[in-house]
Amino acid sequence: MIESEQHKKIIRKKIGFLFEEKLIEEIYKVGKIKDISLDDIIMRTGDEVFYIPFILSGALKISREKSDGEELLLYYIESGDTCAMTLQCCVRKSKSEIKAKAMEDSILLMIPIKYMADWMERFASWRQYILESYHSRITELMETVDAIAFMRLDKRLDMYLKDQAKLLGSLEINHTHMQIAEDLHSSRVVISRLLKQMEAKGLIELKRNRVVLKTY
Repeated sequence: MIESEQHKKIIRKKIGFLFEEKLIEEIYKVGKIKDISLDDIIMRTGDEVFYIPFILSGALKISREKSDGEELLLYYIESGDTCAMTLQCCVRKSKSEIKAKAMEDSILLMIPIKYMADWMERFASWRQYILESYHSRITELMETVDAIAFMRLDKRLDMYLKDQAKLLGSLEINHTHMQIAEDLHSSRVVISRLLKQMEAKGLIELKRNRVVLKTY
């Protein structure tokens, strides 16, 4: 149950305008607030799904994870978003098919999955929000597939760095070359070479475990 007035204000600010007042009151009754820190993993492939996460502040990275630990970045979710892949698991009553990791300190609103179907029937605003979330995430997945299939790696790297800067609200990206390589499904050596080329062109500045963009 959401009892803190501060948390209620955050919920109203981030998602309150999306839903009917009656639904907001039900969210207060059944929802839980979860504070997570940078790099916390809130879900792994194979985990049971008990809650639908809403991002009240911060951002999560959603990726596919193989048994050997290799990952493929799918998309990011940020303030006001939820995870379509988690919603899909709720509908199918299956285990998680993704890994969700905090990109920064974040606040999540956790809704028990048992309310999802009931709210889909009773609240038009909830139904619309869920369908729009599916559409947004599918669009992002298509863009990811297109980038991997058709875009040169140097262009993908440039787009990736700009997207990270916008997502985190900072020109300073605290990622190692290995982290960037994993997100782009490449090798550290190749990414390091491309980053040095970007630095030589004056587009970025490389620091220890950081990349500083000159501009968005």
